[in-house]
Amino acid sequence: MESRAPRLRHIRGIVFWILCGLALLLIITPALAIVISVLVKAAPALKWSLLTNSTQNVQNPGLQNAILGTLVLSLGVVVVAGPIGILGGIYLAEFAPKRLGGTLRFFSEVLAGVPSIVIGLVAYTALVVALHWGFSVLSAIIALSLLTLPYIVKTTEVSFAQVPRTLREAAIALGLSRITTIRKVLLPPALPGIISGMVIALAISTGETAPLLYTASFSNTNPTAGLFHNPIGYLTYVTYYYVQLPGAQNQALASAAAGVTILLVLLLIFGGRAITARQRKMVARLDV
Repeated sequence: MESRAPRLRHIRGIVFWILCGLALLLIITPALAIVISVLVKAAPALKWSLLTNSTQNVQNPGLQNAILGTLVLSLGVVVVAGPIGILGGIYLAEFAPKRLGGTLRFFSEVLAGVPSIVIGLVAYTALVVALHWGFSVLSAIIALSLLTLPYIVKTTEVSFAQVPRTLREAAIALGLSRITTIRKVLLPPALPGIISGMVIALAISTGETAPLLYTASFSNTNPTAGLFHNPIGYLTYVTYYYVQLPGAQNQALASAAAGVTILLVLLLIFGGRAITARQRKMVARLDV
């Protein structure tokens, strides 16, 4: 019996790793299939004019206005949802009373579960119509910020909760104020998780279409100085609209927009990972 035990553990270990490999294949295969399919369909449109022309160019349409518009919307989410979400997560992790914290977490989870098209409809009713903002970048940024806010709040709270309690106790022993403790002691080790939350939020906002249809509409021209009060172009609309049009050129442009969207999301993920790894190295040096 004793000789069989190591063999059984070995067999279980092999079975476990085989199941892990199969699970990994189930994740990787669909992702690769989507990327390859999109790139193959986008191949006829992959030329320099894709970046230099806008969708306004009828003869040779490009994605310049949609790419710039998507970047503007992402920057708006960082500026609006970033500070609010991070401060909200810090409040829940460090300051909120138990009952109030539970209530706020409940409503945050409810907001995370609301379909994006519903958020778009509410933003349309409240901002576009009631406040007479019209279809505008500002309305779109607020709608996207509402959509991504729960993810930033949650990841920030979890990141602070994972910081070892000994750091808090050491800061109290040194007589540091609560704000100084958060800023100097707790924030550095929590920052990688916060950055991951921001990357998730930006990836979600980059891939959204429904709330933008209700708030940003669409523009065939590049963003201008008065962009906050005007419609704006974005990549997901190009995919949504042009894939419905007949003609190989329109289909290729829709696939190219989808491909560029995937590329932007990948850049966000890799950039976030690079920043996170660098921050972790800095924290590790401080620990030494």
